[in-house]
Amino acid sequence: MAIVEARGLTRIYRLGEETVAGIREATLSVGPAEFAVLAGPSGSGKTTLLNLLGLLDRPDEGTLLFEGQDVSALDERERSRLRRERIGFVFQAHQLVPVLSAAENVAMALWIRNLPEAECRRRAVEALDAVGLAGLANRRPDALSAGQRQRVAVARALVGRPAVLLADEPTASLDSETARGLLDLFEALHRERGVAFVFSSHDPAIVSRARRRLKLRDGRIDSDEPATPGGGLS
Repeated sequence: MAIVEARGLTRIYRLGEETVAGIREATLSVGPAEFAVLAGPSGSGKTTLLNLLGLLDRPDEGTLLFEGQDVSALDERERSRLRRERIGFVFQAHQLVPVLSAAENVAMALWIRNLPEAECRRRAVEALDAVGLAGLANRRPDALSAGQRQRVAVARALVGRPAVLLADEPTASLDSETARGLLDLFEALHRERGVAFVFSSHDPAIVSRARRRLKLRDGRIDSDEPATPGGGLS
């Protein structure tokens, strides 16, 4: 069964008296073994589609199923529960809380689920260890490098054991060497943990590693095909 299935999703933005389609009639499914990228230039609809798939936004038209359930009729409380328990997010900006330690930033994803404090701490430290940050649990974000901060964000996304992880331009603010290390980490986590990954990016480094490439143009899915290993955007 698909984790996420979109059928004819359309999202319209209203700018004064004008309307702009962020995404138009998008139809796709994301399975448990995906390592996929939504590729395309700025303004093609990548982030809009990712936000719809992650239940951060609602479509104006179309249907979205999450693990077989039609989520269109769910209220915000139920949508929020699904996001907390089944979806992990990594954003371009790591969005860490500066006054909290790395472990506390990761544990936040569990605190909001009202899990016991000891379990939150244990799982947060385990998640940090999984992303190569063992021993840095007590450091605050300002004592970490850009790459380390993004790895904390990945640990936070994974600590809740999601079915799918959505990453919006995760390498955009990183230098090429740090970005390469982060992509190595994503591949290892995908392989070892079986988490489905969907990226939105125009970074050729991400596109070249994806197993599936959905190319967007002007708010539409222009093509959906297995990515050629080592290939970039055409």
